[in-house]
Amino acid sequence: MSIILRRSCIAVLLLLAFLAGSPAAAEIEWTEKRKLTLDASPLDMVTTPNGRWLIVLTPGEVLVYSAPDMRVLSRFGVDPSFDKLLVSGDEQVILASTTGKTLKFLQLDEVFTFTNAGVPFMGPENAPVTITVFSDYQ
Repeated sequence: MSIILRRSCIAVLLLLAFLAGSPAAAEIEWTEKRKLTLDASPLDMVTTPNGRWLIVLTPGEVLVYSAPDMRVLSRFGVDPSFDKLLVSGDEQVILASTTGKTLKFLQLDEVFTFTNAGVPFMGPENAPVTITVFSDYQ
């Protein structure tokens, strides 16, 4: 019992010392770096663990932005009942509905499109599949 009283007394003394203030004080300054205006009010938003994407959920739509320059990479419609977002460590987006009992798991992958116009190639020009090899001769 006395150990609990002593610990709580120490906690109260520390709290009083904190509230009394100290001769030195720090402030936090902030500067607005960027402003993003949306077409609809956001219900929820998250960033991916690596900071590449900002994902915004609006009523009936998910918008994926490139975090560094805030340009829209993708937008797609979802059920309007979804009102929560979560991003897992492997960048899988989880949509949740608090009114219904539904979770929806989405995998976001970047798709790159390349043109091979004007570069040497092998095979027919209208092949259904094109394999592009990037290499470095250093």
